[in-house]
Amino acid sequence: MDDDGDDIFMRSWTGTIIGPANTVHDGRIYQLKLFCDKDYPDKPPSVRFHSKINMTCVNQQTGVVESKSFSLLGKWKREYTMEDILVELKREMAAPQNKKLSQPPEGSTF
Repeated sequence: MDDDGDDIFMRSWTGTIIGPANTVHDGRIYQLKLFCDKDYPDKPPSVRFHSKINMTCVNQQTGVVESKSFSLLGKWKREYTMEDILVELKREMAAPQNKKLSQPPEGSTF
């Protein structure tokens, strides 16, 4: 959803992911910001969690999803969508390296 009424180019978006079942993320609601600069869709949007989360692809100080650790951004293709990013992040939450990581208190933000 476009979250900035003055954003006539529709570059700033808010996304929501509900944590996958049978993981430490189960039922948690995570908010993210996606920003598409002038090169989108040729280049990926920047993605930053507003909700604190402990995942191997997320910078723990800033909440930024790091493209070197998140292959969908690192190997971006023009046909990928913001929905693809959210779906892949949810899948990443359930991956073995992330599904049991201890998490910050629910509701904490960057």
